[in-house]
Amino acid sequence: MIAIIDYRAGNLRSVKRALDSLSIENCITEAADVILNAERVIFPGVGAAGAAMDEIRARGLDGTIKTYVASGRPFMGICLGTQIILDHSAEDDSACLGLIAGDVVRFDLPDLKIPHMGWNNLAPKRDHALLAGLRPEHQFYFVHSYYPEPKNAADVIATCNYGVEFAAVLGRANVVATQFHPEKSGEPGLRILKNFSEWNGQG
Repeated sequence: MIAIIDYRAGNLRSVKRALDSLSIENCITEAADVILNAERVIFPGVGAAGAAMDEIRARGLDGTIKTYVASGRPFMGICLGTQIILDHSAEDDSACLGLIAGDVVRFDLPDLKIPHMGWNNLAPKRDHALLAGLRPEHQFYFVHSYYPEPKNAADVIATCNYGVEFAAVLGRANVVATQFHPEKSGEPGLRILKNFSEWNGQG
């Protein structure tokens, strides 16, 4: 079972619908016992880092997430859920969860529209089970004004280019994250969610 973390924001229902379409057992929950007993966890995201982290801390989800990740079971962040796994976000000058070393920075692109919104290709940087079966022509849906900047290059699975090359897929040990929305990215996005549902949390 995949637990989708409910923090009173985010793209919860669309993630659930995507998993339902794949016949993957899942639930939306904020209950610590459900999260801690899940086989896998997804933290989806839409919104601002400061408000999200305030909600996470108010509900004690920061400790629950860290305990779950320490268990070695697979954990996935999506969009804002990717950003809050780093150390710090420039959005609202927010301290985040620190699951992967790095910062979240704002696009500074005078000639390009911000937020970055639309369909883009990925450039894989290393092999990972999350990207199994994807092809170079596959595109994914992005909508964001900030992007992750991990400290260690080894934590970057794939990048995207929007005026600047940025980390679009992160991974360290049993934690993976996508800056784009797989649940809104058609068949390639569903393939990523399917891959996550079968991933053993290694790599």
